[in-house]
Amino acid sequence: MQIDILTLFPKILKGAFESSILKRAIEANKFQYELIDFREFAHNKHKKVDDYPYGGGAGMVLAAQPIFDAVQYATERKNSKPRVVLMCPQGERYTQQKAEEFAKEDHLIIICGHYEGYDERIREHLVTDEISIGDYVLTGGEIGALTVVDSVVRLLPDVLGNETSAKEDSFSTGLLEHPQYTRPADFRGWQVPNVLLEGHHAKIDRWRKKESLRRTLERRPDLLDTYLLDEEEQQILQEIKAEKNV
Repeated sequence: MQIDILTLFPKILKGAFESSILKRAIEANKFQYELIDFREFAHNKHKKVDDYPYGGGAGMVLAAQPIFDAVQYATERKNSKPRVVLMCPQGERYTQQKAEEFAKEDHLIIICGHYEGYDERIREHLVTDEISIGDYVLTGGEIGALTVVDSVVRLLPDVLGNETSAKEDSFSTGLLEHPQYTRPADFRGWQVPNVLLEGHHAKIDRWRKKESLRRTLERRPDLLDTYLLDEEEQQILQEIKAEKNV
């Protein structure tokens, strides 16, 4: 996979690619990246990438020309047909399912905004996806872009040490993940559930499924509105609801 990020502030992003999972994935040649300063593509003398909005109003608007040309550069360099992702508070709210969709692509181009907004022609004629990481406004799109990159790269084959890790994460199954424990079994008098110590895999699997459903019901019941329960999960959910009413 090739990931290109268009940004006015590449230094904000560079450190993330030199640490942890992203660094190891790059070293293992699981993906390549380029941080593209789209200011370098501005045609005017002072490399200006923004201007006042037509009709007046507060703030500055990013111009179409530098961004269009930077995307063209990234596309032609790889001779590809990329997904062009615009980080924008007006966009589709980012989900694990979207990360899984992006992870199937060969080339992602992510555009980080700044200032008041984008020339509308960027949305209409250039991007394939508009993404928001939440209902709040940041100074620029760099933090959002890193969120997308991190969530996508960890899904690429052999990036994580354990193949099942990404599959069992919260939201990957459609439910929140079950509680996790490690040594010691007794910490300050707080005990690990006995079922996890007995080595009975079928019982452990059912306990994990039940606690995943319980946690989802308590913390994110909205996820259950779209999750298709199988017969066993329906039975477990009824057990949980009966326990809550005791």
